Amino acid sequence: MTYIETLGANAAAAKKSLISADTEKKNAALAKIAEALIKHSDEIIEANAADLKAARENGMSVSMQDRLMLNEDRIRGISSAIGELIKLEDPIGKVDSGSVRPNGMRITKVRVPMGVIGMIYESRPNVTADAATLCLKTGNAVILRGGKEAYNSNKCICNIMRDAVCEAGFPKDIIQFVDDTTREVTTELMKCSKYLDLLIPRGGAGLIKAVTQNATVPVIETGTGNCHIYIDKSADIEMGVNITDNGKTQRPSVCNALETLLVHKDIAEEFLPAVKARLDEHNVELRGCPETVRILGDCVVPATEEDYATEFGDYIMAVKVVNDIDEAIEHIGKYSTGHSECIVTNDLGNAEKFKKEVDSACVYVNASTRFTDGGMFGFGAEIGISTQKLHARGPMGLYEITSNKYLIDGNGQIR
Repeated sequence: MTYIETLGANAAAAKKSLISADTEKKNAALAKIAEALIKHSDEIIEANAADLKAARENGMSVSMQDRLMLNEDRIRGISSAIGELIKLEDPIGKVDSGSVRPNGMRITKVRVPMGVIGMIYESRPNVTADAATLCLKTGNAVILRGGKEAYNSNKCICNIMRDAVCEAGFPKDIIQFVDDTTREVTTELMKCSKYLDLLIPRGGAGLIKAVTQNATVPVIETGTGNCHIYIDKSADIEMGVNITDNGKTQRPSVCNALETLLVHKDIAEEFLPAVKARLDEHNVELRGCPETVRILGDCVVPATEEDYATEFGDYIMAVKVVNDIDEAIEHIGKYSTGHSECIVTNDLGNAEKFKKEVDSACVYVNASTRFTDGGMFGFGAEIGISTQKLHARGPMGLYEITSNKYLIDGNGQIR
């Protein structure tokens, strides 16, 4: 057996213990994990420090280092999210629907685990805990392949969780970590259809493309976020500035951060200087259309076609002045990755038009795209944000990593 096949076989064997586990036992294991992460926070921070040191030496951007960094507050946040997950209803065994056929057969559609889920992800070590705990709650075994830039952090967190679930009476292998970060092993994981029921990539466009092109396991695409905000001509200037600033600078490296600002021509002369003054506080580089350059001057870098198609993940923002809402929607349709878009407006008709015609997973009116998050949506945590339409779309919580099966009770019926 290869290394990946061994992990797959281990997961397939371990998942059997989850099938019969009730909610109380799964929640007890989650509580053990939450407690253990706090107890061993010094070890996690020490491992994370090694990753951060390597990141600085390799020239990783400051915003991406922030994405990688763990401290006591962030570890408490991870533990707290697990506490919220414990409170949520367990979807496994839930009856979705049912009927009695004319011949007397009783058909019941119920929620069941997927089985074994593979995760391939980059940079953010909190994903290790989020993915593992969501899978545990839903009765799924998980194989985690994090990025090499967070190797030490991910491995430390995974080992802590494995020990915790063991204390709770589960086999350690309901959670496994891929130690080998080589491309060959990662590709093998993508093709491990004998054992994996679902593969979820979470990261940048390059990772998503590699997985979708190579995987033979069913894939849910997540993560790539070229997100837009459109400032309508009726928008409140202060609100628009606040939402743009929050969406771009609060945490620019994450997938729900804003990348492109679209401004109606009738409000551009007033809005652009106001938003630039706020963004200047964070040294945001603006890359704008000719009209943006005319209004703001040479401090704006002339935008290219590529800029409008780029998920910067940094303190850079593309800007375009548009003639009307139709041009804004057309621009979003051309360049968006289908993640999250926002309109700031006081025009109810335009708000409704934007919600209907913008084809993204999350569409906001007068609120920051930074809310596209499982925790913010009340899901406890998230395993990713799906930008596709089959099976799951938007932040994926418990329900999205389950399947269904039909239970049919009869009394001798034949066909």
